[in-house]
Amino acid sequence: MSKENLVKVQILNAFTDNDKGGNPAGVVFDADGLSNKTKQEMAAKIGFSETAFVSQSNIADYKLDFYSPNRQIAHCGHATVATFSYLRQLNILNNDTVTKETIDGIRKIKIQGELAFMEQLAPKYLDVKKRENTILKSLGIEKNDLMENAPITLVNTGNSFILIPVKNRATLHKLKPDMGLITEISDEFDLIGVYPFTLNDDNNGKDASSRMFGPRYNIFEEAGTGMAAGPLACYLHDILGIKKNKYFIQQGEFMQVPSPSLIIVDLETDNGIIKSLMAGGKGVLKMEKQISLVINND
Repeated sequence: MSKENLVKVQILNAFTDNDKGGNPAGVVFDADGLSNKTKQEMAAKIGFSETAFVSQSNIADYKLDFYSPNRQIAHCGHATVATFSYLRQLNILNNDTVTKETIDGIRKIKIQGELAFMEQLAPKYLDVKKRENTILKSLGIEKNDLMENAPITLVNTGNSFILIPVKNRATLHKLKPDMGLITEISDEFDLIGVYPFTLNDDNNGKDASSRMFGPRYNIFEEAGTGMAAGPLACYLHDILGIKKNKYFIQQGEFMQVPSPSLIIVDLETDNGIIKSLMAGGKGVLKMEKQISLVINND
């Protein structure tokens, strides 16, 4: 049985910096009656890097399913932050700790004022030196463009990203991503994408600037990626020895249409070992729209 319906979509920018910029996500509430096929079709029509579909859960406070324009994804930081920050702004969330169910398990969400933070797992690291030349070629850079004594590394805190430390902001700005090569690397290592970054030395209060390219998921460049900023904070702590409990990560400023984002990452450590982390920020409602779709209840 199918019928044509109008489904309401909230468009929210997550990881805004002083309520500006940020990474747009679609959020669909009351998604219990939508099939996986319909969710995928909606995500493709909405067209943002990810859309969150929020429904009831028997094991957590909410169930969230995330879809990029071409496939489902286990976790999405910015769509999670957008969802829970907005729920707090609507005064629907009264507790400062809630939980979300995803296809990859349950995660804690912490609320601080209108900011929402999503739990990520302790980091796992993988040496990818054998593919260094291909990774460099995929970004149009050479080995002398890299930061010294900082290895290219795959980091996973729930999703996998390859982190590429470049020596300065000018190098980060001049990157020329080859989407075909990045897709090849992403398939090989089961990545969401690659995450080149550099340390900030301009005393602006931000620890690092970054970019994220994820063409495997039709994300050609993203303005703010919570599930990549978490791994970056772990890299700064464990590999570069920048020992802090809170990191401020910039992203989105070097996009073709700049949309500066700020991602805050809190680390929980025990005797210097990262046990878990929270990445988050603020979501701001930009608009509401309706999507016309044939709803299949299969």
